[in-house]
Amino acid sequence: MAFYRAHVLVCKGTGCNASGSSSVFDALGEEIRKRGLDQEVALVETGCHGMCEMGPIVVIYPEGSLYCRVSVDDVPEIVEEHLYKGRLVHRLLYTTPDRKVKVPRYRDIPFYSKQHRIALRNCGYINPDNIEEYIARDGYAALAKALTSMKPEEVLSEVKTSGLRGRGGGGFPTGLKWEFCRKAQGDKKYVICNADEGDPGAFMDRSILEGDPHAIIEGMTLGAYAMGADEGYIYCRAEYPLAIKRLVGAITHAEEFGLIGDNVMDTDFSFHLHIKEGAGAFVCGEETALLASIEGERGMPRPRPPFPANKGLWGKPSNINNVETWANVPNIIRNGGSWYASIGTEKSKGTKVFALTGKVNNTGLVEVPMGTTIRDIVFDMGGGILKDRKFKAVQIGGPSGGCLTEEHLDLPVDYESLTAAGAIMGSGGLVVMDEDTCMVDVAKFFLEFTQRESCGKCVPCREGTKQMLLILEKITSGKGRMEDLKILEDLAIMVKEMSLCGLGQTAPNPVLTTLRYFRDEYETHIRDKKCPAKACSALISYLIDPEKCKKCGLCARNCPVKCISGDRNTPYEIDQEKCIKCGTCLEVCPFQAVFKE
Repeated sequence: MAFYRAHVLVCKGTGCNASGSSSVFDALGEEIRKRGLDQEVALVETGCHGMCEMGPIVVIYPEGSLYCRVSVDDVPEIVEEHLYKGRLVHRLLYTTPDRKVKVPRYRDIPFYSKQHRIALRNCGYINPDNIEEYIARDGYAALAKALTSMKPEEVLSEVKTSGLRGRGGGGFPTGLKWEFCRKAQGDKKYVICNADEGDPGAFMDRSILEGDPHAIIEGMTLGAYAMGADEGYIYCRAEYPLAIKRLVGAITHAEEFGLIGDNVMDTDFSFHLHIKEGAGAFVCGEETALLASIEGERGMPRPRPPFPANKGLWGKPSNINNVETWANVPNIIRNGGSWYASIGTEKSKGTKVFALTGKVNNTGLVEVPMGTTIRDIVFDMGGGILKDRKFKAVQIGGPSGGCLTEEHLDLPVDYESLTAAGAIMGSGGLVVMDEDTCMVDVAKFFLEFTQRESCGKCVPCREGTKQMLLILEKITSGKGRMEDLKILEDLAIMVKEMSLCGLGQTAPNPVLTTLRYFRDEYETHIRDKKCPAKACSALISYLIDPEKCKKCGLCARNCPVKCISGDRNTPYEIDQEKCIKCGTCLEVCPFQAVFKE
C-alpha cells in the first residue's frame, strides 16, 4: 500500500467539469510529476463538493485547505507554494461575501461548518470510481452487518425506527412503504431507484450518483434483502451521462467484489441490479409513470390503487425510493435507527439535502438537519443575498412547491411546517429571490414548465394548467382583469384536487402561494399596468436621463434594432415604438444614464 504526505482532491462533478476542472486535474498531474512529487502527493478526482459557485474546487489534505475557482494558470503556484514549500496560496482561498475574511480550512467555511452531512458524507471525499475508497469509509459494512447478523425483519424494523421519510417529495414513511412491499404476495419482487431528477435548478440526486454511487447500490441491496426482492433498477435520465458512467462502473466493481449478484457475500441472498436510461420526461418522476417507462411504454401515470407495492413493475410487487432516500439507508443500518431518529424534529427525522440557487452568494448543495430555518440556510450557509439586495422570497420544492416570504425566514424546514405554509419539501430545490424578482413572472415560469411536462392523460392537468398559463400571460402583458384572479384561483384549486398524479396535483402551488402572499403584485399588474419589480418587459420602458447622458453613443451603437438616436451635442433618446426592451442599452451604459420605468 502506498503512503503519501499529501492528497490533492479535485472536484470532477458536472458543475466543476463545466468550469474546466478536467484541465485543472490534468495540469496538476503534469506539474506534480515535473517537480518529482508524484511519489509523495496523491492526485484524486472526486464528486461534487457542493459549493458549485466556487468551482473548479481543489482541496489539499492534511491541511484541509480549499481553493476556489482554480484555473490551469494557477496550478504551478499551487504546486510550488503549497505542495513544495508548504505555504498557502491566499488569493485562491474562499473569501466571505463581505470580502473581509479569507478562510484557510474547508471545515471552517460557514457553508460547510453549518451542515450535517449523512447522504452527502462521501461526496467530495472519495474517488467514486474506486470501490476500495468507499469500503475504507465503512462502505458495505451495513450490508455485511445485515447479511451476517440481522434478519430481513430486523433491517426493516431499523428503517421504521429511524423515521426516514421519502426524500423524493411525498414524504411517505420509508419503513412503512417497505413493509407493504414485504407483506405483498408474489414470487418476484423489485426495488427501484428513482433518479429521474427533473426539477429546474435541482441537482441533489445527480451529485450523489456522481460522487457516491456505491451508497445507492448498498442502500438498494439492503432494501432488497429486507423486502425479499432479488432484482432492482436504477431509473436515471439520459441527460446525466457522468452519473450513468459512474453507476455502470460501480455496479461492475460491486459484482466483481461479490457485493451484488448471485450469493452476495457467500450467503444465499442474491440481488441483480440494472440501469434504465430515461428520456427526460418530468412526469416519469411519478411512480407509476416511471414503471411504465421501464416496461417500454410511454411514461404516463396509472390510477391507484393498485399501488406499486402490490402490483408494480410487470405486475409484481415493487418498491420505489429516490436517490437521497436510498443513500441514507446504509448509514441507518450501520449506526442504528435510533441514531438517525435523534436528528431532526419530532415528525421529520434526519437531514435533507437542498440545492440552494438563485440570488444568493453561495450556491450549491447543503445538507441540514430537519427543522433548520430558512434564514439559517439562506443567510448563514448561503452567505446572504447577492449585491446586498433585499431578500424577497424563496421558491421551495421546485415547480411543484410554493413561494415563501420574508415572514417565513424563521420557519423550520420540515414536512409539516412547509405544508402549513402552502409549500412542500419536494425533492429539495430552494431558489432564492431578491427585490428585483417579479412574483407573477415566477409563477408563470414554473407553470410554463409543468404545463409543458404534463403527459396530457387527464383533462384537469392538461387543460387546467393551460388555461392558468394563458391568464398569467395576460396579466404579465398588461391585459389582465381583476376578475381573472378569481378565475385563476378557482382553476388552481380544481387542478390540485382533480388531477390524476402528483404533477397536476402540485402544479398550482406556485400560483396559489404567490396569490396568497403577493396578491398586491398581481393587482398592480392589472390595475396600474405596472410591474413593481420592473421585470415584465411588456410593462416597462427603457429611458435615458438627459442629465446623466454623456452623449458617448455607446447605447446607440449596441442597440440591435437601432431605435436610439442622438449625437455629441444632443442627449440620446429611445424610440419607444421601435424598442424591443432587450435591455442592452442598460447593460452597456457606463454612466447609469439608462433606467427602467
